[in-house]
Amino acid sequence: MSKTVNYTAADFKALEEELDYLKNVKREENKKEISRARSFGDLSENSEYDEAKAEQAKIAARIAELENMINNAHVIDEAETDASVISLGSVTRVKNLASGQEKEYTIVGSFTADPFSGKISDLSPIGRALIGAKTGDVVDVLLPNGKDAKLEVISVARASV
Repeated sequence: MSKTVNYTAADFKALEEELDYLKNVKREENKKEISRARSFGDLSENSEYDEAKAEQAKIAARIAELENMINNAHVIDEAETDASVISLGSVTRVKNLASGQEKEYTIVGSFTADPFSGKISDLSPIGRALIGAKTGDVVDVLLPNGKDAKLEVISVARASV
């Protein structure tokens, strides 16, 4: 049994859209590619057929993964969320008190995290430390490099959907 994972409404919609695309577009394209590759003759030495079948397996695996994610999803209700408190879907600006450096983070679910674009997981060390904080709060974070950091919350807003 899989564990429930929190998603913003936008992230959940993106999962549903990807699943729909894979089932209704990508899978159909792949069926045509398999059929085309079959027409080349001997399947035992047909690299196009092998590639199309491998792609079919990847598509099926991703569909199963997305269905599992959707079935175990909990969508955060924005209407019940206090916009002044950092939670899933919050955009927050923080200042590292030691270096003076400021950064902006969007708190997202673990499956949609992209640290290079400022989207950090609610389960990451920084995300976990920031959850529940408000503007003006200072949180202690044990960074992945093993160093401790004190981050001051400069601002909190809700991500635009």
